[in-house]
Amino acid sequence: MTEALKLSDVNAEAATRDWLAQFDAALTQRNIDAVTRLFLADGHWRDLLAFSWHIQTMTGVEAIAGTLRHTLGSIQPANFRIAADRTRPRIVTRAGREVVEAIFAFDTSMGRASGVLRLVPDASTVSVLRAWVLLTSLDEIKGHEELNGPRRPGGQAYSREFGGKNWLDHRLNKLTYEDHDPAVLVIGGGQSGLGIAACLGQLGVDTLVVDRHERVGDAWRKRYHSLTLHNEVYINHLPYMRFPENYPVFIPKDKIANWFEFYVETMEINVWTGTEIVHGTHDETTGRWEISLRRQDGSTRIMRPRHVIFATGVSAIPVRPDLPDLDSFAGTTMHSSQYATGHAWKDRKALVLGTGNSGHDVAQDLHACGADVSIIQRSSTLIVSLAQAQTVYGMYTEGPPLSDCDLLATASPYPVLVEGYQIAAAAMQKADKTLLDGLTARGFVLDNGPPDDTGYQMKYLRRGGGYYFNVGCSDLIVSGDIGLLQYKDIERFVPEGVLLKDGRVIEADLLVTATGYKNQQDVVRLYLGDEVADRIGTVWGFDEGGEQRNMWRRTEQPGLWFSAGGLPHVRIYSKYLALQIKAVEEGLISAAMPVDSEAATDAATAQPASSLEKI
Repeated sequence: MTEALKLSDVNAEAATRDWLAQFDAALTQRNIDAVTRLFLADGHWRDLLAFSWHIQTMTGVEAIAGTLRHTLGSIQPANFRIAADRTRPRIVTRAGREVVEAIFAFDTSMGRASGVLRLVPDASTVSVLRAWVLLTSLDEIKGHEELNGPRRPGGQAYSREFGGKNWLDHRLNKLTYEDHDPAVLVIGGGQSGLGIAACLGQLGVDTLVVDRHERVGDAWRKRYHSLTLHNEVYINHLPYMRFPENYPVFIPKDKIANWFEFYVETMEINVWTGTEIVHGTHDETTGRWEISLRRQDGSTRIMRPRHVIFATGVSAIPVRPDLPDLDSFAGTTMHSSQYATGHAWKDRKALVLGTGNSGHDVAQDLHACGADVSIIQRSSTLIVSLAQAQTVYGMYTEGPPLSDCDLLATASPYPVLVEGYQIAAAAMQKADKTLLDGLTARGFVLDNGPPDDTGYQMKYLRRGGGYYFNVGCSDLIVSGDIGLLQYKDIERFVPEGVLLKDGRVIEADLLVTATGYKNQQDVVRLYLGDEVADRIGTVWGFDEGGEQRNMWRRTEQPGLWFSAGGLPHVRIYSKYLALQIKAVEEGLISAAMPVDSEAATDAATAQPASSLEKI
């Protein structure tokens, strides 16, 4: 009987080199059966544009074979090799599984690419390593590389024009858009809008960002006084620019708002502040949008871009719930997006409806300012300590540089994400047991990411909220310093506060509704109409293929794109969104989304970039 292969006996570099050689040979020979034999029967292949010009995951050898049949002829992948300038192959644990993990490079007819390989012993053939996970990722389009490093503006780009215009003159003139329209209009000037604009700028795509606030960064600057980021600085860098080494581990809101202003100036991002979208329509004949914008001075400007990106995130339109008899409440009511500080409510009574991050932070701020505050829980909530919440980013502490960690992080198809987050969530609950037991004793209703106990990160990816990183409010609830009410126990609002079903009245002078925000589909409905909103469907969450729905890729509405998420999402996925728009602009792919069953259709018909422009 053959003894099972132990990874401790494997030379990770030799095993990677051998697998890549077999993979390369099978692809060159167009031998799809030979390719699929290199994978576990239930192995995963996630492709980020490199083969399919799509963000998609194939699970199982039949799905992998299907995508290869559509793509091999035109993409012509070749020269698979261990990436010389990146983290060397090594043995690590991913989602509870010991694997050989390697970063590799390869070439296609369209561009240069890289990927991640994770090998494991095959239980059915114990002496052989097969691919459990393969990631392929397009890095750049041949002939259309980013305008940085060796391709930065040359010595003549801003030559001295005595008596003529200097760099600032040209920069200010470009910002006016007096004689042309941008190719891309980005709605929203937060991290998502600025990140994609920076990436498009580096590809030479004319992009304008519009934001309703007076200053860049106001989306953060105007939020409640005590707001600080809940994840660590090490994973929050924007594209192309890392935070300085002296930045705090958890960045305060005003500091990151000011950084956004610096980022706009440094990356030369075109931004119109004080500008709101009024409405828009799409001309199917010309392939252009007609977008009406209202400027700060009240004037209106019509823009006709080929692409519109909604980067309003998950915090665009506040949800204002229909609460029973709320109009009878004599106190002050505000949404958490309007809340600044609690000093005006010292020695007064306050209620906070909602038990996500904002609800807890607002309640803690009110308590710190001397208010008598209770928090109202509407549904079960996931609570995790701030320290434990950082453990999901453990890969970023293993030693590889940020760019390598970002690539490794994308190499987690949905089924692997579920497995990994279940393990992490169970460990977090165990570490936080004392806190969670105390909350349960007080009557706080907890969950761990239903329906599969995948923790807060999957809750964020699925619904955008429903959890709290404890920075002290949970302890105040356990101690009774902050009161706790269950929404199901409330009969209705009365002038003095809320009437409970048991007849008691909880008095209040203030009600803050920390009840979240509407889906981006609702934002589209508001500005682009029902037809477009219904066509694209829900934005965010996972689709049937295990990818973020409508995010960072083509949608059912040609020329309409979405970007959202935290700073790590912005840094990682803005590049892929920008590459697709650049490809559309250069005529390499269609603006229409590929048919789901044959997502690689574009790749099968695309004209290789190398035939358009030699490098």
